[in-house]
Amino acid sequence: MFKRNVRISVLIFLFIMIDVLYAMDWPLADVVVVQNFGFNDQGTPILGTMLSGEGIVSATGEGELIFASSGKETASRLPSPLGAWSAVAHSDGLVSIYSRYRDEGRGQPLGYLETGSPIARSGVSGWSRNDGVYYILYDRRERRWVNALMVITLPPDTALPYIVSVQLRNANGRLLESGQRNISQGRYSIVVNAVDTLLPTPRSPQLAPHRIVCSVNGEEIGSLSFDTMNAKDGVLMVNRNGQAPAKRVYAPYPAFEIGEVQLNRGQANLEIIVRDIAGNSRSTLTRIIVD
Repeated sequence: MFKRNVRISVLIFLFIMIDVLYAMDWPLADVVVVQNFGFNDQGTPILGTMLSGEGIVSATGEGELIFASSGKETASRLPSPLGAWSAVAHSDGLVSIYSRYRDEGRGQPLGYLETGSPIARSGVSGWSRNDGVYYILYDRRERRWVNALMVITLPPDTALPYIVSVQLRNANGRLLESGQRNISQGRYSIVVNAVDTLLPTPRSPQLAPHRIVCSVNGEEIGSLSFDTMNAKDGVLMVNRNGQAPAKRVYAPYPAFEIGEVQLNRGQANLEIIVRDIAGNSRSTLTRIIVD
């Protein structure tokens, strides 16, 4: 009876989580994801989702519009990176931030908004280059940034992620191709360059995948996921083998440092598995000869 009750509780929990995870809409009706959460931007992780498109920027979920700025209300003469931006507080502790849209002053008075309520019009402000909106999701309770694609209903996606390269970095900082012969025994960092596309077209933007897993001889030695990020003592942390400083993981631009492994003489089988947010995956297996 106890086991049955546990199974029922788990099923109820899963149904609740599914309802929560897919409870938000896109802030733009016609949208293209240009950069996504976790994207390696010149060695710095993207904490939001950059969307390209025209039209009205709408609230992705019901909540209270708690802040709106044209981007000019600043004590500094330097422009704000966010440009014009607004923040909506939701009942589950999440705050959705809409930024870098067209600077037209405040479009909506502060107060309650329904899902789909207009906030502004897409455009260019702050550090944006193309018409669109920079969308950020922040969890106030857990004090962390959240991958918005985990809570917004995704379009159909059958495009597999792509593994561009797998490299080993030795103690001297030198990068070696994983298939290179005559690799000396020692400790190496695993550096993976992997990208994802939401659409199976040549012009689809290259995005960060959702998870990268590295195994050596069947044993997992590194795992990097792009679910959330948080700051600890002023240092941005990412979910790699627990937590690791973002600068260390993102330093090998445009790749990611997944983990470390001790390679001894003989043959080592290095497997990389990359998954996207829709569950599509691709893997590669490399046999390394260690002298």
